[in-house]
Order: sequence, then structure tokens, then C-alpha cells
Amino acid sequence: MNNRLAKWLISGPPLLYLLLFFAIPSAIMAFAAFRFPGDYGGLLPLVEVNPETGAREVLINFGNYADFLTWENFQRFFEEPIYIELFLKSFWYAGITTGVCIVLAYPLAWLIARSSKKTRDLLVLMVILPFWSNFLIRVYAWMIILGPQSYFSQVLNRVLAVFGIEPVSLLFSQFAVIIGLVYVHLPFMVLPLYANLEKHDMALLDAAQDLGANAWQRFWKVTWPLSLPGVWAGTALVFIPALGMFAIPDLLGGTNSMMIGNLIKQQFLDSRDWPFGSVLSIMLTLSVLLMAAIAAWAGSRGKAKK
Repeated sequence: MNNRLAKWLISGPPLLYLLLFFAIPSAIMAFAAFRFPGDYGGLLPLVEVNPETGAREVLINFGNYADFLTWENFQRFFEEPIYIELFLKSFWYAGITTGVCIVLAYPLAWLIARSSKKTRDLLVLMVILPFWSNFLIRVYAWMIILGPQSYFSQVLNRVLAVFGIEPVSLLFSQFAVIIGLVYVHLPFMVLPLYANLEKHDMALLDAAQDLGANAWQRFWKVTWPLSLPGVWAGTALVFIPALGMFAIPDLLGGTNSMMIGNLIKQQFLDSRDWPFGSVLSIMLTLSVLLMAAIAAWAGSRGKAKK
């Protein structure tokens, strides 16, 4: 009995938290996706208060599901190619961000893992230091850095002018969105890679060197396969949040840099089309779950091969 109570005390709070803040909101969103939009936004009301009598009056016939449930919102998503294109564009942004983060994070994580303890602690602190400041403040800082009057933009355009290239605008461009996404998500790639690389046995590299392997062969045949669980964990931590990001495209991107997160925000806050916004949210959630399953499968497969 004591063990049973202890299990409930340990697992109960997180289960309750997930139920209240994930399962129930997800169920409400799924139900809203099949509803009709209201005349003034939101959802078509099921019950209305009579101003004269104050009584609640049911506006629809629950016996006929067509009165309050519909597939039209899903049909709209699949029939209009612009929404599929926006999803693919978001996947492209997230994929580019993930690839750049891997290229930048891997050597940094390797450097941290092979440093002395004092230096390693300092480098890890520097990696997590951006988390100590507000997210929007950091994004606004990039607006200043990439702005047309910034020293960075002026120096870059002067260099381009030497080669006869016209000045470029860095802010409100796809380049600015990629820069912002990489900057925000880079620590999420560094930390799992560092945690993985720190555990590698250096004797394996020495053995490979004794067998005649050069530096590239030692990395590709030994280090890289052993680090794949960290790579896949970092990929999931970067790709999934980058896929639904909306603040960075709003602040750093232009009209051509919209992602699926921006469209969902517009449907709920601007257009007030909650049913279609729920459909987009469901499709994004399914995409995220699919990517998480692929990353988990790839990570477990990499462990099985070792």
C-alpha cells in the first residue's frame, strides 16, 4: 500500500499537469477543428441566452451532427495548395536551421568535451548564458545588428560595392530569419552533443590511429557513429520548435518569410477563424509527433548498432 501511494505521489502531479495543460486543450482544439466559425469570429455558439427571458436556448439540433460538425475546415486545408506550400516552407526553414546548427555546434561541443574541467565549465556557462535574458530582447538585438544603419550592414555593403555588387538589405529577409532561428536554437544542439561526446572513450581513437586510420577516418568511422544519439537528440530539440516558430519570422522576416506558426497566429488573433486555426494546429502537432518519432527511432537504431 505504501509503495502504491508513493508511486501515485511521484507520478500523479506530472500526469495531472499533462492532463490539464496538454490532453484537455488538445481535445478542445480537436473538437473545434470540426466546428463552424461564428458570425463574429470564434466558434458558432451551441447555446444562446435569450435577452428577454434570460433562459438558455439551444441553437442547434444535437440529433443532426451536420448542424454543428463539419469536414469543411480539413477540406479547405487539403484543397488549397497555399497551406501545403507554407508547411513545406516551414519544413525548409527548420531543416536549414537544423543543418546549420549541426555544423556550428559539433566542433564547439567537441572543444568543450575535450577541454579541462575548469575551461569546460566556463564554456558550458557561456553556451547557456543567452537563456538568462529575455527571448524578445535577443531578437530585437538582431534587428539592430541587421538593420540598414548598423555597422555590420554598412561594412558588408561597402565590401560588396568594391566588387560591383549592389547593396543588400539584411533585415526583413529569409537570411535574417535563418540567422535568428540558428541563434536561438544553437544551444539546444550544443548541449546534447556535448553530453554525448564527453562520454566517448579516447582509447578507441588511439586504437584506430594504431591501425593506420588518419584524422578524417577516425572521425568518420569512430566519433561520428558514436555521436549519432546526440545528433538525433539535438536535431529533435532544434527542428521541432523551429518548425512552429512565429516570433522570429514576424520580427526579422518580411512578407515572404511567413511560416506556419504565423498563419496559426493570424487565424486565431486576426481572422478569428478558430476552427481553421485548430486544423492548422492539429496538422502541425501531427508533423511534430512524426518528427519526434523519427528522431527517437533513429536514435534507438544508432544505439542498437553500437
